[in-house]
Formats: sequence, C-alpha cells, structure tokens
Amino acid sequence: RRNPPLIGCLVYDFCQVRFQPTLERPNRVPQSRFPFPIAAGGRFRILGCRHGLVLIFHDSQKQLLVWDPVTRDQHSLDIPPGFNKKTLMNAAVRRAIGDFHHFQVVLVGNSDMQCTQAVASVYSSSTRVWDKLISTPLPSENSGAPTMVYPGMPAVMVGDSFYWLLCGNSQGILEFDLDKQSLALIPMPMGNTADMRDGNIWVMLAEGGGLGFVFLRGFLVQLWKRRTSCKGVASWLLGRTVELDKLLSLNLEKQIECPRILGFAEVNNVVLLWTLTGIFTVQFELLHFKKVLESKHWYSYYPFEGVYTADGGIGGGPYGAKALHNMCLLYSGC
Repeated sequence: RRNPPLIGCLVYDFCQVRFQPTLERPNRVPQSRFPFPIAAGGRFRILGCRHGLVLIFHDSQKQLLVWDPVTRDQHSLDIPPGFNKKTLMNAAVRRAIGDFHHFQVVLVGNSDMQCTQAVASVYSSSTRVWDKLISTPLPSENSGAPTMVYPGMPAVMVGDSFYWLLCGNSQGILEFDLDKQSLALIPMPMGNTADMRDGNIWVMLAEGGGLGFVFLRGFLVQLWKRRTSCKGVASWLLGRTVELDKLLSLNLEKQIECPRILGFAEVNNVVLLWTLTGIFTVQFELLHFKKVLESKHWYSYYPFEGVYTADGGIGGGPYGAKALHNMCLLYSGC
C-alpha cells in the first residue's frame, strides 16, 4: 500500500490562506475544495497538518482550532493553565492510534511561572481534557531574551515523538515523547550558527529512519542523522551532502536568490524547496525530485497529505464518508 499522497499545500501569502493543489489531472483536487475556516484579516497562525487534520492557533480568540478540510469539522480548544501567553507557543495534532474518530493535540511553550521552563500538555478529544503539565529546563543566559519554541517550523513527527526548533536565547530542538510523556532538549548539529529566518534548517526523518536534520547553505544541502552509541551516548552524524544546482539542473547564473526550505511532508519524507525556477518536492534518500508549483515568492507553505475519493470521478464532486474511511485506514495502519 502506498503512502497517502501530497495532494496540495495550504499557502499563506500574508493576506489570506488558499489551498494549492499539487497532483496532476485527473487526480487534482479543485482549489476551491478546502475553503479556509477563518476569514481574511483574522489573526491566526497555521501550526501544521497531519493525518488529514489542520491545526491553527487563533490568536484573536486565544484558542487552538482543529480543522478537518474533508469533512469540514472544527474543534476549538482553550489554552490550558500553566502556559505563558506572552511568549511563543506551538502545537501538533495527530489522529488517535486505532481510533480515527478522535485526535490528540500536544501544546508546548514556556511556563507562566518561570520562562526558563518549557512545558507541554496533551489534549485528547475522547476525554475532552488536557493532561497534567510536563516540564523541562531551558537554557538560561543573561541575554534578556528567553528561549522559546520557534513558530516558523511546524512540528515534525518521527516515530512516537514530536520535534520543534527552539529560538531566542539559545537554539536547539525540543522533543516530546508521546509514549514516555517526557520533554527533552537536543542540540542542533551546527550549534547556534544557523539563521532560522533564512529558511535553511528543518527537522526531518533521517535516511534509514530516526531523527534527521537538513541544513541548507547556498545550494549545498547537508543531511544529518541522530545516532546513539552502544554506551548510550547520542550524537549527530553527517550522512551526505547534495548539490542542489546539479540535482535540480538549476542554472546558477539565473538563480539570483538561494533556495529556501518551505516545509516537510513527513508521510512521504519529502522536503518542499523554493527556487526561482519553482517549488520542488525532494526525496533526498532516493534523490527523487518533482516540480510541483510555479511561484516567484516564498510564502508560507503547509504540505497536506491525504487520501480521497470523489463521487462522479476522482477530482470532482463532493467528498463523502468513503473518503474519510479510506484516509483513516491508511493513517491507522489497518
């Protein structure tokens, strides 16, 4: 059974959000099929997409919104006590294992009691409550800026853990283990030298499995893998380097701007890359790539992977219960 395909991206152009399909006809989903649930002008942040669900932080209402674009169901969640609402927060969503009717949300941020503590809580739609807070210390130097969860990269799920980037006082990776219900800090392979604003770093699935990291400098990509020695000591290992201009056949004389990482589609393990030539999906393990979109601008892109069927032919007509059932069979591994 193949993975659910990348059927498109939610694109935020700093004014509104639109769905941009990426499949070829006849499987192409109409652009108007997934109207965004928040009106233009509202204050919000898209936190990521997973298992056919979209997670949004509605800043105007200080709530999280779980949106299913296929069924158009929406679930609003209040931020639980214990989180500092003056600092950055991030979150991730997934469907509950073995029960596709329910979902879980993991919220991470700074403690409202002490900014040098990261806190996390898990919400379950089956119980409709947030679990108790889980915390871990954050790096604390006298720089005046607390270490916070970086809002520019959605969580990446590897195995049974979610990963976010940290920014501010110190850079790193924040891990939440769903099985152990624990938070941990992981250093980045290159320390604090990377500039997150340049769109050149991202957490990803490593070649062969496990936690990976991609670092883009100019047109050169470094792929890192987290490994643990027989003594239980974890460290980063540089796996391979890839020259994007050669892989994508880019004319460097016409590339007046360097490529940027836009996102990561974790089910298909592909990185979304922006270039002046267009937007590509790249599977670095197999060195496969495909140009999926034309764009001269590097807006915020959120890959949406899913399975669907349509009445009256694929790509047209309303989506029904069969679509949701097929999607959830794949996500739950049934």
